[in-house]
Amino acid sequence: MSIIVPVILCGGSGTRLWPKSRPERPKPFIPLVGGQSLFAQTVSRFPAEEGFAAPLLVTGAHLRVLVEEALEGRQAALIVEPVQRNTAPAIALAAHRLPEDAVMLVCPSDHHIGDTDAFRAAARAAAGLAGQGHLVAIGITPTHAETGYGYIRRGEQLDGGFAVERFVEKPDPATAEAYLAEGSYVWNAGIFAFTAGGFLSELARHRPEMAAMVAEAVAKGSEADGAFVPNAESFTRVPKESVDYAVMENTSHAAVVPAEMAWSDIGSWHAVQQAREGDADGNWPGERGELVDCRNVMVESDGPRVSVIGLEGVIVVVDGGEVLVTSAAGAQKVGTLKGAKGE
Repeated sequence: MSIIVPVILCGGSGTRLWPKSRPERPKPFIPLVGGQSLFAQTVSRFPAEEGFAAPLLVTGAHLRVLVEEALEGRQAALIVEPVQRNTAPAIALAAHRLPEDAVMLVCPSDHHIGDTDAFRAAARAAAGLAGQGHLVAIGITPTHAETGYGYIRRGEQLDGGFAVERFVEKPDPATAEAYLAEGSYVWNAGIFAFTAGGFLSELARHRPEMAAMVAEAVAKGSEADGAFVPNAESFTRVPKESVDYAVMENTSHAAVVPAEMAWSDIGSWHAVQQAREGDADGNWPGERGELVDCRNVMVESDGPRVSVIGLEGVIVVVDGGEVLVTSAAGAQKVGTLKGAKGE
């Protein structure tokens, strides 16, 4: 099998994990589950002895220093976007910097994966399908009726996975229950595998303007201080669009590899709570929490002691003089707060 090139996308603002995630140190660079940051966990999943090349990182200029610090001397290539244009252009930049037959494994830098062996097995299966001309999504076998993720319905069986019958948007609760009961749907984890040439070909077929603009930005780009920087004037004109909408939902070559790998996108404080191992009552008091007669309560504090009595399903976060108190159900709305938006 060909060596797999991890392409790690590091962007976004992580506003749903305010107040711990801030513009100056966003979500990927925070140790939320385990002692390492999510970024450090991501880059450590790809050892050479398991068939992975050194990673290719795509990030924004505002995060470059944090990325280089977090690499801690690990070998990696770096692409620095002058502006963010969502995942489809970011992946296209990486594809232009690789040989056409290179198998790209595209991963976000801020997800948690508890079972790395299962992840690597899924990655190898996806790479095998990519080598056969498929554009592959790694899908997560659902554990519950989740409404916060997009879904993929698998179709006919392939060698190592399934053809994609269709991608579906985030469902309402009743639809999510139906997907779970039906059994042929998986969560869309935002992890993809394809050859560099295969991706660029499909991008040109379905988004020709975007493909041409990215190609121009690469052709006019330059190396600067150990990183490749696409031409800013050209790249600023590239339309913003996700890889899902631009390519994966349009291609006739989509495939999916289902996986059970203790995955979470860590997209909210409730997701952090679920990824951590609480006590017998589901509580996670951290180092500064004192919980009495509580169930499913999490405390994250950078200093002040937090005492909670008689509550259930509550999350308390104290960081840098800011205090967040939310129900688990309300955690998805944290990004709408004035503090999270920097107001």
